[in-house]
Amino acid sequence: MKRTATDNTAALNGFISKKTQIDAMLARLQALSDDHFHKHPDKIHWGHVGTLEHYASLLKRITDSAFGEGEHAE
Repeated sequence: MKRTATDNTAALNGFISKKTQIDAMLARLQALSDDHFHKHPDKIHWGHVGTLEHYASLLKRITDSAFGEGEHAE
Protein backbone atom coordinates (compact mmCIF):
# COMPACT_ATOMS: atom_id res chain seq x y z
CA MET A 1 0.00 0.00 0.00
CA LYS A 2 1.46 3.32 -1.05
CA ARG A 3 1.36 6.10 1.49
CA THR A 4 0.71 9.63 0.25
CA ALA A 5 2.42 12.65 1.72
CA THR A 6 0.26 14.82 3.89
CA ASP A 7 0.10 18.50 3.05
CA ASN A 8 0.99 20.26 6.27
CA THR A 9 0.94 23.78 4.86
CA ALA A 10 -1.97 24.87 7.04
CA ALA A 11 -0.36 23.44 10.19
CA LEU A 12 2.98 25.04 9.33
CA ASN A 13 1.29 28.41 8.75
CA GLY A 14 -0.52 28.09 12.07
CA PHE A 15 2.74 27.17 13.83
CA ILE A 16 4.59 30.15 12.34
CA SER A 17 1.71 32.45 13.28
CA LYS A 18 1.78 31.32 16.92
CA LYS A 19 5.59 31.50 17.01
CA THR A 20 5.42 35.07 15.72
CA GLN A 21 2.94 35.95 18.48
CA ILE A 22 5.22 34.41 21.12
CA ASP A 23 8.27 36.21 19.72
CA ALA A 24 6.40 39.54 19.92
CA MET A 25 5.32 38.89 23.52
CA LEU A 26 8.87 37.93 24.50
CA ALA A 27 10.25 41.09 22.90
CA ARG A 28 7.74 43.23 24.79
CA LEU A 29 8.56 41.48 28.07
CA GLN A 30 12.29 41.93 27.48
CA ALA A 31 11.83 45.64 26.77
CA LEU A 32 9.71 46.01 29.90
CA SER A 33 12.33 44.20 31.97
CA ASP A 34 15.11 46.33 30.46
CA ASP A 35 13.13 49.37 31.66
CA HIS A 36 12.82 47.83 35.16
CA PHE A 37 9.10 47.27 34.61
CA HIS A 38 8.56 51.06 34.47
CA LYS A 39 9.65 51.42 38.11
CA HIS A 40 12.13 53.96 39.42
CA PRO A 41 14.62 52.32 41.82
CA ASP A 42 13.83 54.88 44.55
CA LYS A 43 10.12 54.03 44.38
CA ILE A 44 10.33 50.22 44.65
CA HIS A 45 8.24 48.65 47.42
CA TRP A 46 7.24 45.11 48.41
CA GLY A 47 4.11 45.29 46.24
CA HIS A 48 6.39 45.49 43.20
CA VAL A 49 8.28 42.45 44.44
CA GLY A 50 4.98 40.57 44.70
CA THR A 51 4.03 41.56 41.18
CA LEU A 52 7.34 40.29 39.81
CA GLU A 53 6.95 37.07 41.83
CA HIS A 54 3.59 36.56 40.13
CA TYR A 55 5.09 37.18 36.69
CA ALA A 56 7.99 34.82 37.49
CA SER A 57 5.61 32.05 38.61
CA LEU A 58 3.63 32.31 35.37
CA LEU A 59 6.79 32.23 33.28
CA LYS A 60 8.08 29.25 35.28
CA ARG A 61 4.94 27.31 34.36
CA ILE A 62 5.69 28.02 30.71
CA THR A 63 9.39 27.14 30.88
CA ASP A 64 8.70 24.00 32.93
CA SER A 65 6.26 22.86 30.24
CA ALA A 66 8.55 23.81 27.34
CA PHE A 67 11.63 22.10 28.83
CA GLY A 68 9.96 19.15 30.58
CA GLU A 69 10.93 20.38 34.03
CA GLY A 70 9.08 20.77 37.35
CA GLU A 71 5.71 19.06 37.30
CA HIS A 72 6.26 18.32 33.60
CA ALA A 73 9.45 16.32 34.22
CA GLU A 74 9.31 12.67 33.29
